Order: sequence, then C-alpha cells, then structure tokens
Amino acid sequence: MAESVPTGYNHGSGCRHDGRLHPESQTTMSTEIQPFRIAVTDAVLDDLRARLRQTRWPDAELVDDWSQGAPLAWIQDICRHWADHYDWRGREALLNRFAQFTTPIDGLDIHFLHVRSPHAEAMPLILTHGWPGSVVEFHKVIAPLTDPTAHGGSAADAFHVVCPSLPGFGFSAKPTSTGWGVDRIAAAWATLMARLGYTRYGAQGGDWGSAVTTSLGAQDPQHCAGIHITLAMGARPKTDGAPSAEEARALERAKFYNDWDSGYSKQQSTRPQTLAYGLTDSPAGQAAWILEKFWAWTDCDGHPENILSRDELLDNVMLYWVTATAASSARLYWESFRPGRRAQDPVTVPTGVAVFPKEIVPPVRRWMEARYTDIRHWSVMPRGGHFAAFEQPGLLVDDVRAFFRMLR
Repeated sequence: MAESVPTGYNHGSGCRHDGRLHPESQTTMSTEIQPFRIAVTDAVLDDLRARLRQTRWPDAELVDDWSQGAPLAWIQDICRHWADHYDWRGREALLNRFAQFTTPIDGLDIHFLHVRSPHAEAMPLILTHGWPGSVVEFHKVIAPLTDPTAHGGSAADAFHVVCPSLPGFGFSAKPTSTGWGVDRIAAAWATLMARLGYTRYGAQGGDWGSAVTTSLGAQDPQHCAGIHITLAMGARPKTDGAPSAEEARALERAKFYNDWDSGYSKQQSTRPQTLAYGLTDSPAGQAAWILEKFWAWTDCDGHPENILSRDELLDNVMLYWVTATAASSARLYWESFRPGRRAQDPVTVPTGVAVFPKEIVPPVRRWMEARYTDIRHWSVMPRGGHFAAFEQPGLLVDDVRAFFRMLR
C-alpha cells in the first residue's frame, strides 16, 4: 500500500509505557526516519469497486431528512460515484504532493507529513487531526502555513509543518496492545518533534487533536511554546448563577449532542470490535458511518456537499478503507472513556482558541480557565464547524498566524 526508501536519523524515543514523557529513555531503539508515498495497489481498488457494486442495501429511512441517519439515496449516489467516477490515482497524486515519512516511536511506526518552509526562521508547528478525520483535513492549510508569501502573508508568519497520523489511523501502524490513549500519543508527538530537531515548537489540533495538543502542552512545556485548539475536550460547565448567552448556547449544544448525536461515541468507546466487522467489510457502511458526521458537524447549510466536494469527502473515507482502520481508530474512544482515567494536568503554556459557530460544543472561556491558565488569544469565527482546516482553511490559517505571532 505504500512505498518507502530507508534513510537515517538517530535520537531516542523519549516515551514511557504509561504515556508520559520520560527524557531519560534515550535508548538504542531504532529511530530511523523513512520517506513514504501512498501507493494503493490495483487489487485493493478492484476489490473496493466490486464491493461497492455488490452492496446489499437497507430499506430507505422513513423521514424526509437526516434524523434517522444518512439518507439511502445520497449514500447510494456517493457509492456509485466512488465506484464509477472517483479517480483515486489522481487523488493519490494530490495527497502525495507533500513529503511524507514514517518513524518508529514507542514500538509503532508513525506516519507523518513534514513540510519545511522556504523561510529559514519559520516556527515548527505540529497539526493533529481527530476522528473521523485524517491528515487529508490539513492539505488546504499546509501551503499557506509553510509559504505565506505565496498566499498573501508575511514571511514572518512562516511555519515548518508536521502532520502525524494518529496511531491506528491512516498509514500509522495499529497498536497491538492496549494503552495508546491521548497522553501516550502526546508523548510520542514530543518525541517526534525532538527527533526532527525541533527544540521549540507550536501545536494545533481539533477534535481528538485538541485533546492531544492539550496534553502535549501540559507534558512538554519546556519545548512546546504554545497551543491552539478549536475544541475544549474535558472542560466542565460551571453551573453557578445564570448562564451567559455563550454558556447557554454551549449547554444547549451539549444536550443535543448527548441526546441525539453521541451514539457513535458510546459504541466506539464500549464495543469498537463489534462495530468494526461491518465497517471493515462494507465500504458503503464505512462511508455512511463517517459521512453522517460531516453532515452533522460541518457548517454546511444542511448538506455536506455544500462545503466540501464529493471527492474531498471520499479522500478522507479512503484513508480509513484502504488501511482497514475501522477498529483501530475506534479504539481511541475505548482507551479514552474508560473508568479510572487520570486527572487532567493543568496547561500552563500560552493557549489560543478559535470558536467556530457549528462546533459540536463551542468552547466557553470561563469553563476552560481552570485548566488552561494562560489563554492569550480567543477568537469567535463568523462561520465554520468541527473540521476547521477542511471547511474554512483561510480563517484557520489567519487565526493560527495571529496567535503564534505573539510567541515568536
């Protein structure tokens, strides 16, 4: 599924098995970094098309909206396009335009994009995706971040960009034992940045990427100069007194999520393996499971194709299908929502927050301040939803530039 050519690097892993940073663990473990290109085989593509054309379809929903789930007619239309018109080879070349690598960290080969800026004084920045996203989300923001002068910006705002695939997602290896939760991933990211030679860097993320970015800021304040997030996972509502308009809106959205939109999370956090049999066997099932969230969580005026093209949506689905990562990606929920999770560490590094109006639960500053002790930047966006880099790349790039400008 991929081509790689070995090359050499030598730094230690720096990661303990409890998921925390351990600077003393500079061992003789392999730290080689290998170039990587996506190269899905013809056999995988032929099998995909055959499965799409032989899908056993359910009966249609009994309503004229999305309230029972992704509508049959639309999913059938998407799958016909996927089988007959979607040009993976062209999309694959587009995804391969940025340099990619793999490197072993804490026993797993981690896949990542690494795009260096042409501007020598650029700031290193690690971007982290979530579920049901992938590094595909960042393809619109990488060029403006790395080469701002070519995209209406200043060289002073340039970044060297690193975009890893979460363990068990995309082309990163699948964990073969339990324990790969948010903190262990964050520790691996700190190791990755050190291995790349970045002693001071920024971090940005949404969805699970916000949680990993938060943990990275808490664990590695000596090197992580600041974090920028779009979702405040773990921030607890303060219910003393009458809620502000901002708080009332967030509480309303949280209630809707709990009542109507969180079934996927309950399933993936309790029985991910059971779910994965259907998703791994049926591309139509995998597509419906993912694409329904692009309807629910984007600022799309009722239809995901109002904000993202059909091919863009399928690019992201493909990173789950061709890698058969339905189970391994879902297990991040099982790891993260089990009883006995540790208390959340405070985040003392400078923090920036971008609040997009169609976020699942928009961040509330007062709720965040107990954990994030140095919120320096807070922006409310005019439009956009959960997949900020994918939906509104220009707004996100401008906000990331504005926040990290304070830290250079």
